[in-house]
Amino acid sequence: MSETTYKPLGRSGMAARVAQDIPGGWFVNLGIGIPTLIADHVPAEREVIFHSENGILGVGPAPPKHRENPWLVNASSQRVSLHPGGSFFDHAMSFAIVRGGHLNLCVLGGFQVAENGDLANWAQSASPGTGQIGGAMDLAVGAKEVWVVMEHTTKEGHARVLRRCTYPLTAPGCVTRVYTNLAALDVTERGFVVRDIIPGLSFEALQDKTEAKLHR
Repeated sequence: MSETTYKPLGRSGMAARVAQDIPGGWFVNLGIGIPTLIADHVPAEREVIFHSENGILGVGPAPPKHRENPWLVNASSQRVSLHPGGSFFDHAMSFAIVRGGHLNLCVLGGFQVAENGDLANWAQSASPGTGQIGGAMDLAVGAKEVWVVMEHTTKEGHARVLRRCTYPLTAPGCVTRVYTNLAALDVTERGFVVRDIIPGLSFEALQDKTEAKLHR
């Protein structure tokens, strides 16, 4: 297959790839952006308990249009469903879950990830509707594992998978795995180890799009 025929994953495809790896029985926080789509792709027979930092435990997939509850939203203000047994609580309880180490996993979006696991993913703006710092710093250090899902490069083609982050850090050394539209990478003592690559893209071509050294 020619290198020119590969097709990067879209947002839904990236979310589905992450969902494939989440073990049953885990308590998982889904960050803003692509991570919110993950709940739509977990098989119905696998119990994963999703947490939203605005105070929900037991978040389900996006509801059908005609069955939306306007008062049931996640931290991204998107309408969600609730699994049987799900619960609501205030921010104090929600962040007690986060800071108390009760989350097996947090999946965050990102701007940059370094080979030592450093994460840069926060933005701040006075403009309405734009990203804010939110709870990412608490989540990045409170969850037992942190996975990041993001585009492999910027729109200008600059690498996001780096030797060292050039943006201000959300948290140092917190990321254990990275999922991009091109590959899935583990963060190890050696650096980034490739778990898998999308069909049609070679290891060498992936390395060309990555600043950090990749390992097989």
